Amino acid sequence: MKTYDQFCPIAKAAEIFCERWNALILRDLWKGSSRFSELHRGVPLMSPSMLSKRLAQLEKEGIITRKKCKDSKYCTYHLTPAGQEMTSIVKALGIWGQHWGRRELADNEINLGLMIWEMERGVRPAVFGSGRTVVQLDLTDQPRGKSTWWFVNENGALDLCLNDPGYEVDLYLVTTLPDMIHVWRGDLPFSEATESGRLEVHGPLRLRRVLRTWLKLSPFSVYKSKALEPAC
Repeated sequence: MKTYDQFCPIAKAAEIFCERWNALILRDLWKGSSRFSELHRGVPLMSPSMLSKRLAQLEKEGIITRKKCKDSKYCTYHLTPAGQEMTSIVKALGIWGQHWGRRELADNEINLGLMIWEMERGVRPAVFGSGRTVVQLDLTDQPRGKSTWWFVNENGALDLCLNDPGYEVDLYLVTTLPDMIHVWRGDLPFSEATESGRLEVHGPLRLRRVLRTWLKLSPFSVYKSKALEPAC
């Protein structure tokens, strides 16, 4: 870890927080990820070896703690009180990004894997009630084999499928990946997306009424842009 060689507490904190990837690892721990595989899905461009290095560094600094899983060789990672306090910086950074960050997406920022991961860990399957409810997401701008996803909601749990699970589909969503990202971030209001057809929703009214709740947008989506650039 590079240091500023200063005793200033801002410098000392920045040495940890501003190390590349650390803010994103803290973001995902704050959102509930705890397994190595889950944390890696949140930073897909980071190598597994680098993630291991960063986790060890954060553990050494007292930001996270590692717990051995019972009857398993795997571990889970959790924020310590110091790490919990540092999430206030993560939240403040997210709010600033919503207020002042540029809103248009560069090609390299339109990340399918990250968007699907945000949905997989964020949706609320329990809102559909007991039994099975299948939501099919069609991303019309994605290549064959990655354009259709099935979210199987059953008894409060979710199973994400890239291959057709063979169940009857209850709710169809049709959009593009950039529009899905804009909806999730709050740049494109959910009602505007559905009314304009940028997010097509097909299915029974009772399911369409709770779709917005099921989707669970980004926690920063409520913060509106203050930048001069158009939203999307």
